[in-house]
Amino acid sequence: MENEVKLTKLASCAGCGAKVGAGTLCNLLAGFQTHYDPNLLVGYDKSDDASVYRVSDDLAIVQTTDFFPPIVDNPFMYGQIAATNALSDVYAMGGEPKLALNIMCIPEKMDKAPVQEILRGGYAKAYEAGAIITGGHTIHGAEPIYGLAVTGFVKPENVWTNSGAQPGDVLLLTKPLGVGILTTAAKAGLVEQELLDKLYVQMSTLNKYAHDVLVKYSVHACTDVTGFALLGHSLEMAQGSGVTVHLKAQAVPYHEEAYEMADMGFIPAGAYRNRDFAEAGVRVVGAVARALQDIFYDPQTSGGLLCAVPAAEAEGCLAELRAVAPSTQIIGYVTEKLDSAIYLEA
Repeated sequence: MENEVKLTKLASCAGCGAKVGAGTLCNLLAGFQTHYDPNLLVGYDKSDDASVYRVSDDLAIVQTTDFFPPIVDNPFMYGQIAATNALSDVYAMGGEPKLALNIMCIPEKMDKAPVQEILRGGYAKAYEAGAIITGGHTIHGAEPIYGLAVTGFVKPENVWTNSGAQPGDVLLLTKPLGVGILTTAAKAGLVEQELLDKLYVQMSTLNKYAHDVLVKYSVHACTDVTGFALLGHSLEMAQGSGVTVHLKAQAVPYHEEAYEMADMGFIPAGAYRNRDFAEAGVRVVGAVARALQDIFYDPQTSGGLLCAVPAAEAEGCLAELRAVAPSTQIIGYVTEKLDSAIYLEA
C-alpha cells in the first residue's frame, strides 16, 4: 500500500505541524460572548485539552476534536496516528474515551483503497481504546485530512486540567521529543527507515497506558505535548496554574538524531510559531544549545503526557510509568510564581 500512494506528497503540512499557532488562536477567540453554565467544569478559557461538562454528581463528559493532514505515507498508519492523537486529549483530562465520530477530507481523485485503509487504522485504535466510532462526516478537498471528534467519561472529582500545578510538584513526560524535526528531515531523505518506524510506533501508541498508571496518583495538572511543543504547553500550564515551571534541559527525553537535524536547520514551520508564542515567557538559565531549544519548540504529533504530581509520589509514579512508557523521565519541578513563567535550566 505504501508504494501505491504517497500521502505526504498530497499535503502542504504534516501532522500537528499544521496546527494554527497558540498566539493566533488566542486572538481569534478573544472577546467572544459565551453562556455561563455551572456544569461546564472546563471550557476554553485556560487553553485546556478538552471541554468537560458535568451531567450528574457521578458523571461528566469530556469532548474534544483533532484532525490533521498525513504525517506518514502508509494510509493505515496515518489513520492510527490521527486517531491516537485525537483520543489523547481525553486521557489528558483524566477521562476514558467512549464514543467517536470520523472527520475526513479526501481529494476527489483519491482511490477508494487508501481511504478505506485510513478509516481502518482509525477504527483499530478506537477499538484498542475501548471507544466506538459511531459515524462521522466526509467532504472533498484539496488535501487528505483525518481525525476524530471524541466523547469520554470521567467522574467530576477526578478531572485533570492543565491549570492545577502546585509549588513543590514534580513534572514527568512520557514520550521523547523530536518528531516534527525528524519527519521534516525525512522529506529530504535524511532519516533512516528504522528510526522512522520507531517514530511511527511512538505516534501510534495510545496514552491510555500512561493514563491508567497516573489515575493511581495525585495528578495536580496534566496535558499532552502536541502541536504547541513542550515549551508552549508548559507555558499554558504555568500561566493557567499561576506558577513557574522549571525544566531541566538535560533531563528531557528526545531522539538524539533530532539534535543533529535541528543543528542542520530542519525545523518545521510550527516550531517557529511556537517560539513566537512562548519565547517571551521562557528564561534560559545557563548554556542551552539553540538546537536543543528548537527541539523543545518542536510541534509533536501524538506526543506524550506532561503531568505534575506531588514530589512524594514522583519516584513511585515514574517507576510504574516506565513499565508502560519506557522513555518517561522526571523533567522538572514547580515553584511559586517568579519573574518568568518558565525557567529552562541547563
